[in-house]
Amino acid sequence: MTAPVRVVLADDHDLVRGGLAAILTAAGIDVVGETSDGHGAVALARRQHPDVVLMDVEMPGGDGLTATAAITTELPGTRVLVLTMFDLDEYVFQALRSGAAGFLLKTTAPDRLVAAVRACAAGETLLAPSVLRRLVETFVQRPPPPPAGRLPAVMRHLTPREADILRAVARGLSNAEIGAELHLAEPTVKTHITRILAKLGLRDRVQAVVMAYETGLVPR
Repeated sequence: MTAPVRVVLADDHDLVRGGLAAILTAAGIDVVGETSDGHGAVALARRQHPDVVLMDVEMPGGDGLTATAAITTELPGTRVLVLTMFDLDEYVFQALRSGAAGFLLKTTAPDRLVAAVRACAAGETLLAPSVLRRLVETFVQRPPPPPAGRLPAVMRHLTPREADILRAVARGLSNAEIGAELHLAEPTVKTHITRILAKLGLRDRVQAVVMAYETGLVPR
C-alpha cells in the first residue's frame, strides 16, 4: 500500500488553514503540521520532512518566499507548492527562483488542489494556467518560430514524441492530461519528461516551459 502524502500548511489565516486541512485530510493526505509564518514553516519542514509544504506568500513573522528558498536549499526531498491570492508577476518570478515546485491561486477548486499536491509530491512542477500565461508573457522573449516541420536547433536531439510532450508541458498540462491527449500511460509520460530534461540540461518543468517558448518550439 502506498504511503499517504505528508503535507505541512503555512498560512497566517486560521480559517484558510482549517479549510485546507479539511480538504486534504478528506482526500487521504496527511497534514503533519500547521503554522502561521515562514519561520514556522522552515522549522516544521526540518522536523517533519514532509513531501510538500503548502506555502502562502505574505505572512507576518517570516514571508513565504524566503521560507521557500530555505526549505528547497536545505531539504531537497521536500517540495514547496505556493498557494496565494496574488498572481502578481514579481511573486511568480520570486517563487520560481526560490525553488518552488508550483504556484497556484487560492481560487483553485478543491479537487484540483488535491491533484496538485499529489502531483507535486510525485515530482511534477505545476503552474496555474493564469500564472503560466504571465510567466510566458512577462519573462520570455520569443524569437520567430522555426520553419514548419523543423525543430529549433537546441531541440533537434529530441524525438518527435518528446517534442510533442514538451509542447504539451509548455501548455501547462499535467502528466495525466498529457497521457490522455497523446494516448500514453502516465508512467511513460513521466519517463519521457525525465529524458527531455536530461537531454536539454534542465532542472524542472518550469525551465522546460521557458525554453519551449524562448526557442519558438511553442508559439506565444
